Amino acid sequence: MVLNPVISKLSGKLVVLASASPRRLEILTNVGLRFEVVPSWFKETLDKSLFKAPHEYAVETARQKALEVARRMPFKHLKTPDIVIGADTIVTVDGLILEKPVDKADAYRMLSRLSGKEHSVCTAVAIVLCHQQENEEIDYQMTDFYEETKVKFADLSETMLWEYIDSGEPMDKAGGYGIQALGGMLVEYIQGDFLNVVGFPLNRFCKQLDLIYNHDPVSNDVEHSVISSNGSLTNSIANPSSNSSLSSPTTSNPHTDSPIQNGPSASPASKVKRKDGQSALDDSSWALVNSLSKCSEGQENVSAVGSPVPPVTSRRPMNLPYVVDNVHTDDLKRVMELMDGFKASKVLFTASKLRVFDLLETRPGLVGAEVAQALEASLKGTECLLEACVSLGLLERKQGGSSLLSISHQEVVYENSRLAQRFLQSDSPSSLLGYMEHCDELVWPLFSHLESAVREGTNQHAKVSGKTITTNNLFQDLYYFRDAQKLQFMRAMHSIAGVAGPAVATAFDLSRFKTACDLGGCTGSMAHELAKAYPGLSVTVFDLPSVVEMSGDLFKDKLPKADLYILARVLHDWTDEKVHALLSKVSDACTPGSAVLVVETLLDGTRSYPALQSLSMLMQTMGKERTGSQYTQLLRQHGFGDVRIAHTWNFVDVVLAIKN
Repeated sequence: MVLNPVISKLSGKLVVLASASPRRLEILTNVGLRFEVVPSWFKETLDKSLFKAPHEYAVETARQKALEVARRMPFKHLKTPDIVIGADTIVTVDGLILEKPVDKADAYRMLSRLSGKEHSVCTAVAIVLCHQQENEEIDYQMTDFYEETKVKFADLSETMLWEYIDSGEPMDKAGGYGIQALGGMLVEYIQGDFLNVVGFPLNRFCKQLDLIYNHDPVSNDVEHSVISSNGSLTNSIANPSSNSSLSSPTTSNPHTDSPIQNGPSASPASKVKRKDGQSALDDSSWALVNSLSKCSEGQENVSAVGSPVPPVTSRRPMNLPYVVDNVHTDDLKRVMELMDGFKASKVLFTASKLRVFDLLETRPGLVGAEVAQALEASLKGTECLLEACVSLGLLERKQGGSSLLSISHQEVVYENSRLAQRFLQSDSPSSLLGYMEHCDELVWPLFSHLESAVREGTNQHAKVSGKTITTNNLFQDLYYFRDAQKLQFMRAMHSIAGVAGPAVATAFDLSRFKTACDLGGCTGSMAHELAKAYPGLSVTVFDLPSVVEMSGDLFKDKLPKADLYILARVLHDWTDEKVHALLSKVSDACTPGSAVLVVETLLDGTRSYPALQSLSMLMQTMGKERTGSQYTQLLRQHGFGDVRIAHTWNFVDVVLAIKN
């Protein structure tokens, strides 16, 4: 079964894939389908416990993704699609739905559960056909299906599990693996559609399109859901050439008081009743979507019946120019975000410096005037800052001010978002305020001279502070010449280590090492995380005398004996000559079987953070960031073998090398 029978029917139509998945894009591109990619904004927060079967959850999620894009495009993109394709893939084992892992520990939990077992991979697909009426309103027809494939994993050893997890591949894939790549080595057998496991059931999709476009509408066995512009959902025989649909009597849903189709199904998932006996669409889910979603309140893209989404039309204001076809709205949005990126950074730094997030931790639900009063700032300026923080996801705006300064009980109040609670409050274990202060007061001024740094290839401290930084006295000249600068730098390094430390400590199994020396360990935050993860490990912090009492100069003093030497964010500060000198010294102190743990941001050519961090090193030091292969080569030159690399997807990555 191929797409050729329907390609001609799709010619000239605007086909949209409501997914950013590179795997789905590749599958559909390879069969010659021409389409645009408009990722859905639908939040995947449906309550799984309300669905009788896992596939029903996937079907409903696919439907909501597709419909959100179909409804958004006439407003945000100023064009109406003809067809929108939504999809959702889940992995289920023992009745449990496994989606994408949030971190390495979650990936380990998922893959351990799959080890030695047969599990199901279910991909649901929803196809929305958009029909513009004569009055320029739009009706939607929807059909959906799901495909299930059985996959059996081999019994996985701990070594194989962690090697696969450390590759980084599990992090953006349902169930924590990609069968089309390295994850294929975990699989013993599959029963069913291979591409369904990759992320899109191409064969079944082609058959569905064939039913829609190449069969006589009168004899077509497939029923479709019809969502009209007023929000009601009915069933109709598929007929894409028609602008009208057959409506059924409607009733009121107690959850929304919105019209929905009469039907016996009590399931919250959507099905379409088909005469061929296959699973299909029941219309109750549209009215229930608000109760299914745990986080639907306040979302722009809520698409349920009774939600605040206005009737969809494709009317364009008469004075609004058409968008040029080759200018994509998403591309323009990305460029605008990049141009305004420096403004967003300064909003974050300013709100942090003013301790806005600490204030709203102790006194949540303040109105703008109360925040301004507490900050001793202008009301106008404070409100602008608060609204900018809301737009960036740092604060949440709610209705209901009830304090003495409130004008009414419906006045807007502000509270910390989850992001702010975790990283921006000074008392949070993961607080990054120290690093933000460092970025604001030191890195920000340096980046105003980026052009000079690019032309000259040197740090820009002389232009900012008038101080020339030498190779031999980098930290003394830059950070430790005054107590205030020293403490600021130590707070910055402490906050980074506090956030990245747990990921570094668990990137590899270090339990066989009994003693460790953290070279340039600053406040000992990284050493503390290692000691927590490995209670039998004794860690010594080795740094300049002005930093810690048990201290030393990395380049002059003899290193303490240890099984494991840690170089956390040290090598990137220095020239190649100094890096070779330091690694040679560490190598001389090592015995066969001992190791060095290098903690750095690895350049990989794909992520923006390492590339921007590399620019930061150019602005601040004589050093540079390096790739994993460059560190591997450096370590091998100094007698280290068995070099392993772990991407933590945190501030830093980890390289472990064993002395030959």
